Amino acid sequence: MMKSEEKGYGKRRLAALPLLVLFVFVILVVSILFSISTLYLLLRVGIFPTVTESRLPVTLIFLLLISVFIGTLIAAVGGGYFLRPLRRLTEATKEVASGNFDVRVEASGTAELERLAISFNEMTEELSSIETLRSDFVSNISHEFKTPVVSIRGFARRLKKDALTERQSECVDIIIAETERLSELSQNVLLLSNLESSDKISEKTTYSLDEQIRKCILMLEPLLDKKQLELDVRMESVQINSNEEMMNHLWINLLGNAIKFSPEEGTIGVSLQTDGEYAQISFSDEGIGMDENVKAHIFDKFYQGDTSRTTQGNGLGLSLVKRILHLTGGEITVESTPGQGTCFIVMLPVGA
Repeated sequence: MMKSEEKGYGKRRLAALPLLVLFVFVILVVSILFSISTLYLLLRVGIFPTVTESRLPVTLIFLLLISVFIGTLIAAVGGGYFLRPLRRLTEATKEVASGNFDVRVEASGTAELERLAISFNEMTEELSSIETLRSDFVSNISHEFKTPVVSIRGFARRLKKDALTERQSECVDIIIAETERLSELSQNVLLLSNLESSDKISEKTTYSLDEQIRKCILMLEPLLDKKQLELDVRMESVQINSNEEMMNHLWINLLGNAIKFSPEEGTIGVSLQTDGEYAQISFSDEGIGMDENVKAHIFDKFYQGDTSRTTQGNGLGLSLVKRILHLTGGEITVESTPGQGTCFIVMLPVGA
């Protein structure tokens, strides 16, 4: 069975060979005919001197140069036509690498390229099905996981009200803290799963972006006070058209990240300014900073640059940020140096 398949595949591979031979033959014939015709025309009008035995080398060099020029021109034009399916396939491969499994390519070109395109489409279709299954599985598990975690947290808080020993009280506090962390994880997984299954933003409203960021700062004020952090806020008044609830997740994650990695009594900078059709928002801290390896992976799911796990988190915050900005047409960049802090810069379309 395998041998017969390989034999059939070998026959299909030969389909490109006659085409390549024909293409080279056409180039040779056309370039020779054109060079001879050019020489004949130049001889007729008297521009090129009569060919004699002494001028034969010059004439041959002239014919060779004309043939090379014409052959190269035909090869460039014709080669671009034959390589067009490969360029489309290359671009589609980049899309798959970025996580887009819905991309398809047109089956065209030689038999080999056509078969390659068909196989590529079959692969992306299978990957898309697997991704859908994975997304549904994660969403369902996260939803089912959330209920018992909330129940455990409720019972733990109920126990906290009873008379407990110091050791028992510490254990209950640990249970409450861990259940809150698990609850946050399940919420983030559900939110990210919903965002990944969406391709556009719905329920847009026009609202004040600077006022929204100020409200997010107030929400996180207990965390700021706990570490005695100073805020350097410089924001212009900007109106934006977007989903306000979804954008709240964006600012809370970025500001919470700055608080988490800031040293006690440090300073966090928040700025907002307009740049044409874009609003530029930055969050800076004076924390531990990041090296190039960490910066390359900070937007990956469940990635945490702090391998010691001394900071709380689940590695999904920046993945949510990246996805939200992708849906809004925005971009995010990070500037960071180990030991000198980090600055996240968001470029957001005002009319998103």
